[in-house]
Amino acid sequence: MPFLEKLLRVKWFVLAVIALPGLWPAWPLWQQNPSVLADPLKFILHHFGFWACVWLAVVLTFTPLRVLFPKSGLALALNRHRRLVGVSAFVYAALHFATHLVYEGGFAILASDIKKPFLLTGLIAFTILLVLAITSLHAAVRWLGGKRWKNLHRLAYVAAALAAYHQAAARKIFPVQVLLIFGPLVALELMRVVRLAGRQSASRPVAAPTRE
Repeated sequence: MPFLEKLLRVKWFVLAVIALPGLWPAWPLWQQNPSVLADPLKFILHHFGFWACVWLAVVLTFTPLRVLFPKSGLALALNRHRRLVGVSAFVYAALHFATHLVYEGGFAILASDIKKPFLLTGLIAFTILLVLAITSLHAAVRWLGGKRWKNLHRLAYVAAALAAYHQAAARKIFPVQVLLIFGPLVALELMRVVRLAGRQSASRPVAAPTRE
């Protein structure tokens, strides 16, 4: 575990782990995989969308992990890369959006299909991630101030909910992958709520018994 903690503290290692999924589509294409070659652009589209959701869910687990395991070096090491992972989720979402534009035929088709729920929710989630990526800059943090910045970045949870719906609705069924991606996040958040509620009840002063 200490070795893993040391690895996770190295920015270039984390960056390599994040970047590898982006390079993965080159492998099945190079191997001439028939299922991929049938519609390679569609494969790349789904691939980038999947990993955008993965990194968004991953970065949102950092806070509950820190709360639930405050003495864990692993949780602290992960939290060092919160901004990097968050921006990476946006980068994958941007690649997914760009691929969608190419696949569907440009902005004209997007404008005509914007009323479709799966497309609208995906576009809103992407817009939120864009705003959060821009305001991740140090200058934006100073300009917004701590409290306003934190409130703004809570929109990441809204983006995650919209992304989960987008993933499910785009495939017209509830895919197991949505549960695999966002299920652990939901479980950790519920555990965090229970932990915080327990702390608050324990910290409340006990009323002194009244004399009759």
